[in-house]
Amino acid sequence: MRVLIVEDDERLAAALGIALKRFGYDVLHAGNGAEARLATGYDLILLDLTLPDEDGLDICRHVRENSDVAIIALTARGAEHDRIRGLRAGADDYIVKPFSMGELEARIQAVLRRARLSPAGTLTLGDLEIDLDTRRVRRAGRPVDLAPKEFALLSRLALTPGVVVSRERLLLEIWKTCMSGTSRTLDVHMTTLRAKLGQPNPVDTVRGVGYRLLFPVPPAETDAGSTSCAVASTSSSRRS
Repeated sequence: MRVLIVEDDERLAAALGIALKRFGYDVLHAGNGAEARLATGYDLILLDLTLPDEDGLDICRHVRENSDVAIIALTARGAEHDRIRGLRAGADDYIVKPFSMGELEARIQAVLRRARLSPAGTLTLGDLEIDLDTRRVRRAGRPVDLAPKEFALLSRLALTPGVVVSRERLLLEIWKTCMSGTSRTLDVHMTTLRAKLGQPNPVDTVRGVGYRLLFPVPPAETDAGSTSCAVASTSSSRRS
């Protein structure tokens, strides 16, 4: 896995490079926007937004327009409107300096995991099928008609079955905002999504944290004809 560090602070770039190599990544470095635009052959970019020759947001847009490579913004711009602008420009995640290497490595793993899972295909979890090509969902063979945001929520949870996804993460990834006022919108969409999916309901609320997708167990596999959902590990399958 090759990481491009776009950072004009040579000491910080060197420290990041050493740490990332210890984690097993190959590392490239670009000290400004011009060098970043010329770089090729990387799987993820760690992008400083304050560069000497241009705004890092322009680089972010340029990368996103030309590839689906994973992008993590690393910046001192910590205001809410800055985070929103970064995510809307195409960043997959946004980390405000200073940060720990442990957090950065965890964020890298999360972003790369989503990037590996996100190409077109079908996710199958028990009796639940999510077609990412056609954006169609079926439950026990029955079509489930979802609104765009409902589909986005379900597919995001399905990419990491059994793993709790925080409310803040869902708001950032799907609504591109972290404004508290949007939280109620998330609740409404989740309520509607649950109603449409039916019972046993695979969307589990982890109170005060977020949501996770449980593994829907078909009725034939349950005891005495009862229905239930179990926590999934990585029990998803894909077909092209």
